[in-house]
Amino acid sequence: MRSHLLNDTTAEHYRRSVTAGVERVAAKLAATDRPFTGISVDELSPVVDAIDLDRPLGDASAALDELDRVYLRDAVYFHHPRYLGHLNCPVVIPAVLGEAVLSAVNSSLDTWDQSAGGTLIERRLIDWTAARIGLGPAADGIFTSGGTQSNLQALLLAREEAKSRPEHFNRLRIFTSECSHFSVQKSAKLLGLGPDSVVSVPVDQNKRMQTMALARALERCVAEGAVPMAVVATAGTTDFGSIDPLPEIAALCEQFSTWMHVDAAYGCGLLASRERRHLLDGIEHADSVTVDYHKSFFQPVSSSAVLVRDRATLRHATYHAEYLNPQRMAEERIPNQVDKSLQTTRRFDALKLWMTLRVMGADGIGELFDEVCDLAAEGWRLLTADPRFDVVVEPQLSTLVFRCIPAAVTAPAEIDRANLYARKALFASGEAVVAGTKVGGRQYLKFTLLNPETTARDIAAVLDLIAGHAEQYLGDSLDRAS
Repeated sequence: MRSHLLNDTTAEHYRRSVTAGVERVAAKLAATDRPFTGISVDELSPVVDAIDLDRPLGDASAALDELDRVYLRDAVYFHHPRYLGHLNCPVVIPAVLGEAVLSAVNSSLDTWDQSAGGTLIERRLIDWTAARIGLGPAADGIFTSGGTQSNLQALLLAREEAKSRPEHFNRLRIFTSECSHFSVQKSAKLLGLGPDSVVSVPVDQNKRMQTMALARALERCVAEGAVPMAVVATAGTTDFGSIDPLPEIAALCEQFSTWMHVDAAYGCGLLASRERRHLLDGIEHADSVTVDYHKSFFQPVSSSAVLVRDRATLRHATYHAEYLNPQRMAEERIPNQVDKSLQTTRRFDALKLWMTLRVMGADGIGELFDEVCDLAAEGWRLLTADPRFDVVVEPQLSTLVFRCIPAAVTAPAEIDRANLYARKALFASGEAVVAGTKVGGRQYLKFTLLNPETTARDIAAVLDLIAGHAEQYLGDSLDRAS
């Protein structure tokens, strides 16, 4: 079994095995003509369940053949221009190269004696991102597994900075828009805050937090003897791509001495944009910021970070263990990244972004993100001109929320069912993938545009497919009624 260990004696075996895997994936990518095969859970589950994991195949080629049957053949491929579903991006090749390198070397980014240069690369990228945000010379941060973990760590720091004892946690309040990410509520629960700790702030017609409503909520919080622990502003909501009014929110946070966190998991691509960077004006006033490079920087999952204005606040995540990062290492200025992180063992995910910047540059990333934002604007024009559809809000980023309104139907519940059917039927066909959500209690569909290869013709074609499925549902419904 030692022949399977990656080392100096198996380097050629490694090269052949990985090359064979890369060739399989490359062939699959080249031949993929739709984002999904349409296979169902009931069809694929027995294939996976029939595999006896206690009887190894003993051969990488045989394992790849099997993998094609249980995964590669039926995977959902985000690189296809008609994948318009969730916040999943096609990935850039330099980042995939970085992924291959980091997996093979397998550095762990918790301590200097496990990563050395990896530690310095990650720190350099944190400094680069903080500078792009404008957080100032005392800024710092850490790579994380994703936006949910980044938001959790930011709110942990905010809770600790509020200087409240555990018995007072039920007095702490977090303010966030009604369109913000669910991880805000999840983080509050994980942090031991009360069920009423998250205050939902109304949004305007453009799905941006209403600052007047936020001001009133903060005033009410203080009047009731509660503590405004944090305001979470969103720079790119999951459903609408809307960006909260960051300068006004920053002013309110300063007025009420409240921690300002900006969830820019989606909108962080604007940091590299030469055309739209101004949409993030005000983010430089944040106490903490979430960025997901694996959304709008076109990086493979996972690649995220949490940044803070004042590196001293990261002490709230610091614990010292004699077997790993004893206190004397900090006194000796040995850079152990575990001192800042909620994780211990941690992948060298920063290498993917490093390779991307060194090959493409920040402008290259920004141009790709600008392309999908331009595409969303074109999609908005298509939808507003099409009487078959109702579109909710003009996009700031690259998301479109809409629904099909069949001409012969006026009952809202029936329209809801037609849109649900259309989404499911489209997914089952494999021709395209779209997401769904609810707006005002009604069922809507969603295009999340993160692929620069997608065109307006693709959008128009998928809209025709959606309308066709909705009409088919209504026709079948009438047949059943008769």
